[in-house]
Amino acid sequence: MSDFASNAGTDLIPAPRRFHRTPPTRGLDVLDEKTGLDEETVLDAGPGTQGVAHWLRSTVGAATGLPLPDGRSGDNRIVLRVSTDVERELGPEGYRIVTDGHGIRLDGGSAAGVFWAAQTLRHMLGAAAFRRAPVGSRTEWHLPMAVIEDAPRFAWRGVLLDVARHFMPKDGVLRYIDLLAAHKLNVLHLHLTDDQGWRIEIERYPKLTEVGAWRARSRYGHGASRLWDERPHGGYYTRDDMREIVAYAAQRHITVVPEIDIPGHSQAAIAAYPHLGNTDVIDTTALSVRDTWGVNPNVLAPTDSTLAFYENVLTEVLELFPSPFVHIGGDECPKDQWRASPAAQERMAAEGLADEDGLQSWFIRHFARWLAGRGRRLVGWDEILEGRQPGESPAPGVIVSSWRGYGGGIAAARAGHDVVMCPQEHVYLDHRQAAGDDEPVPIGYVRTLEDVYRFEPVPAALTEAEAAHVLGAQANLWSEVTETQQRVDYQAFPRLAAFAETVWSTLPAPGQRDYADFERRMAAHYARLDALGVDYRPPGGPRPWQRRPGVLGRPIEGAPPIV
Repeated sequence: MSDFASNAGTDLIPAPRRFHRTPPTRGLDVLDEKTGLDEETVLDAGPGTQGVAHWLRSTVGAATGLPLPDGRSGDNRIVLRVSTDVERELGPEGYRIVTDGHGIRLDGGSAAGVFWAAQTLRHMLGAAAFRRAPVGSRTEWHLPMAVIEDAPRFAWRGVLLDVARHFMPKDGVLRYIDLLAAHKLNVLHLHLTDDQGWRIEIERYPKLTEVGAWRARSRYGHGASRLWDERPHGGYYTRDDMREIVAYAAQRHITVVPEIDIPGHSQAAIAAYPHLGNTDVIDTTALSVRDTWGVNPNVLAPTDSTLAFYENVLTEVLELFPSPFVHIGGDECPKDQWRASPAAQERMAAEGLADEDGLQSWFIRHFARWLAGRGRRLVGWDEILEGRQPGESPAPGVIVSSWRGYGGGIAAARAGHDVVMCPQEHVYLDHRQAAGDDEPVPIGYVRTLEDVYRFEPVPAALTEAEAAHVLGAQANLWSEVTETQQRVDYQAFPRLAAFAETVWSTLPAPGQRDYADFERRMAAHYARLDALGVDYRPPGGPRPWQRRPGVLGRPIEGAPPIV
């Protein structure tokens, strides 16, 4: 018996709900060149398991060298099945794996549940199953005889990729979709527009990518750094690129949520179409795509033409993204230009708005209604709660991304709104992973692997009914100082593995979690990440080539506030 076979199932990340061996005598199931795949569907509604079978053959089959032919008889087969029993007991994303010497059975409450079962099967086969081709001459792959029953704690298990500040080419996005799937994460939030770049083709407005997708240079390091990368930077996704990304994610049961920023973080759009800005305050024709970081005073003008422009943009976005959710930002919108703008003041008077915060709320309410009329739900950062009259709701169906601590999420849940928890003090993965000078471009508070493992998405202040509004949580990867795939990998991993467990597994309270056991399981998981080519931060600190000596960051000392 191999060492792996004796430990398989006990080193899974995320940890499953239940795992027990059958029989207790450590029997083994074997996969070999004769192992077949049998697809069954015992649930009339919904898609079957053909997509999972294709994924197993193209991914696990490629890594192991096993052909996994169709096989509908005998014990040497993997049976994929959508099961009403599993759906009833564990939910649509739940699954049951049985390896008992009479075939390997992967039952899911839906096709998604079967897919997560297949991911677990891959984990149980060991790190070599994460490669793209076989290594060595191995012809048999062993699994322990066991039963695994598992289901996610949250429906929203998300990751934000900021492709606006530093563009990530399409292949990099597809790679990250596979990394999300390997960790049973099911929402990819794509931050597509910002001051520093517009990354999605809009046919009606070609200058958004002809002009808005490119900047002359980039600040190297934090906004106060004096270093510059003088190379032009940019890129964007064509409509077919976006269709491919969305389809690739859907095959892996991941929803892609687009973010189009309104009304702040919009300088790239204004540089392309100057009439979108506050032309009665500044010369918007002089603006270019922004080359540095931080909050920016150049925001959208509250005009009918601006509303029409973004309605046209979002019409094309909805054509590309079937997601029921569309993120419109709504954060970090300075009001100085609106205070100085006669047009903005006139709009406020016409709408009966008390102040400029109310004007921002007016923007949000307009697009919340517009999206709701098309069967979509607006998602926005927690600033969308601001500027309302007492007792006024942001808009029906709005979802709040709580990033400035837990406070916005608590307020939203108490008001009856759904929430995605992503407090920067806990799950902003661009923040540094350790103290000291070795961390590359250190940003924010220290958030170690253990800190992320102890993240709790549901604040204790919420009642049971209020907590039901917490759809889940999201880890955010902002890219001001992560200009390459290597840098994104370093900031994301291994902490994204810890985050995945906090949103999938049913864990005890943060102080009672068994971090030592998680570290033990990570020993096997680092080997999986190695096989996948992930340039993670090693437990002992950055490798020499991962450091960025002399590049200014913005570290914040002390423990983060719990707000």
